[in-house]
Amino acid sequence: MTTSAPIFTDPAHLVAALRGDGYAVLRPQDVCALAGCAPAELAALVPSWDTLAIDNYLKDGGRYRRRRHSCFVQDGAALTQTPHRPHWQPLEYNALHGGMHRLFEAVEPEVAARPAWGQLLRALGRVCSSARGEQPWFIEAHQFRIDTTDGIGRPTPEGAHRDGVDFVAVLLVGRHHVKGGETRIFEADGPNGKRFTLTEPWSLLLLDDATVIHESTPIQPTAAHGHRDTLVLTYRAGRFQGEH
Repeated sequence: MTTSAPIFTDPAHLVAALRGDGYAVLRPQDVCALAGCAPAELAALVPSWDTLAIDNYLKDGGRYRRRRHSCFVQDGAALTQTPHRPHWQPLEYNALHGGMHRLFEAVEPEVAARPAWGQLLRALGRVCSSARGEQPWFIEAHQFRIDTTDGIGRPTPEGAHRDGVDFVAVLLVGRHHVKGGETRIFEADGPNGKRFTLTEPWSLLLLDDATVIHESTPIQPTAAHGHRDTLVLTYRAGRFQGEH
């Protein structure tokens, strides 16, 4: 099935959609309701995307990605930021950038300290526990800006992939003067797939990483300074990737 706009999930069926389809898509207002915060509180996070540092690890030589990265552990109602640590994925999940310890600049302290930040992370952790059982969640938070400085930007240069975690949350923070950036989801062990484009700020795609693979298509500018901003949160049981 191909759609130009996402088919949004009824929030009452969020966990059932994750279990049955492997993914769910929420409207911005439903994300706010889930997190218990006002739209203005999420909007207050947005200026921090203007301060992201260049990603110097891109093996394709591109300059189109900026990011910050921090890690947290959620245990019940408690959310604790860990000492800063590198991001690591095995080659089996990221053939392009796997096997490297990539140390990015941390999420700015004033951003991680905002109530809406913690409310959002904890709310999604509760959804993960509802779907997979109550347990501590090891969370990696990635702020991304993909820009079109060189004419094209690649949100997922590694192609269609899994992340090697339990759940992946992709929140669209904003799109400015770009076309493309279509989300594509495929069954990991089947023929079916979905295609749609997230356009509303703070709309959410939540994925069961064990059952689906995903990618976003390249973006191209429609005017100067075109870019696409996202917040990607991954939730993993047991430990962070790369820990033994």
